[in-house]
Amino acid sequence: MKNGEDFLSLLPRELSMKILTSYKDPSDLVRISAVSRSWRNFVIKNGLCKHLSLQMFPQLSRVDHVNELCGPAKGHAGVGAGSSNFMEWETLEREHRVYAFLAHQCLLLSVWDCISEAIIASSTDNYPQESIDNTLEPRARVARGDSYWSSKGQSNPAVPETLTYKLVADLCVVKEIRIRPFQAYFHFGHPIYSAKSVRFRLGQIKSSPGNHVDESSRYSCNDKFSWTYTSQEFEMAQENRLQSFKLPEPVLCIGGILQIELLSRAQSCDIDGLFYFCVSHVQVVGRPLSPAFSIQLLEPSEKFVLEAKSYSLPALPEQMSSISSLQLRISDLEHVMNLNGGNEGEVAEYGYEWVIDDDEESDEEVELE
Repeated sequence: MKNGEDFLSLLPRELSMKILTSYKDPSDLVRISAVSRSWRNFVIKNGLCKHLSLQMFPQLSRVDHVNELCGPAKGHAGVGAGSSNFMEWETLEREHRVYAFLAHQCLLLSVWDCISEAIIASSTDNYPQESIDNTLEPRARVARGDSYWSSKGQSNPAVPETLTYKLVADLCVVKEIRIRPFQAYFHFGHPIYSAKSVRFRLGQIKSSPGNHVDESSRYSCNDKFSWTYTSQEFEMAQENRLQSFKLPEPVLCIGGILQIELLSRAQSCDIDGLFYFCVSHVQVVGRPLSPAFSIQLLEPSEKFVLEAKSYSLPALPEQMSSISSLQLRISDLEHVMNLNGGNEGEVAEYGYEWVIDDDEESDEEVELE
């Protein structure tokens, strides 16, 4: 800079945008916005943190608007309170803070099992002995015997089945789903009643009156959900082990509902000749975005309000439901290497706390500690 002149103002806007939109880490954009008032204004005015968040998670295109339930609401210096310019700038600042922290939260490396409870299975052979609730138990055998869910038998192996679960938060980043097919040692030949392939859906329960999902409504339960993401089909091995199905990219689940669709039955039962699916255990590997964020669903538009409730990073739970520390370390290493193109010498810093600065004299609303 010469005589205090900001070189960013000397560049064509298109070139500045091309440079700044090349950053893929929200912390970089926050650091850039802390360089000077003009740089901060450029980042906020052009919604670069929002743009990055939408690139990472297209599901955010359904956001109607954002609310900030924490921190001070500050206006733009030099613009009169109550003016349309002031209100517009206040909205841009709020979006900058919310989307920057959201993107940062989504990139954190720690993950755990995000399943809260089993909702419903499309069919159950012997309820409740072979209930979907058994798939929450990581052990294949418990005191009462084998722990698994079983579908009803079908003469046509192409008939699919679904298992639907509630996640620990209405807003979760889902990275992979793990499924362990059940091996029936009490049947001749010890068959494994797996699927040949699986598919996953993420979404929400429709909020229409009387929309209660229970065992009595299992045959029409798909009408009670709205899906915002459907994965590709993944091949499943006919093996008794916890099989991992990693999504091509992490997905933001809006509404906190996961459905597993089991496709093409691999095994028939020698007793009745019918084809079954049996599942021993299910895990959803990801990261809940609560309590920092919550959502308000807007019916019937299927849009939602994104609410920031805290700018503090949540502590990792003491119990992480069978996702071992070794698995986490391997996952973390893979993620860091991917972020840095495999360059070991350029590992970015993670784990810092983000706060809203209350100092009236500060130019920056969001700082890194």
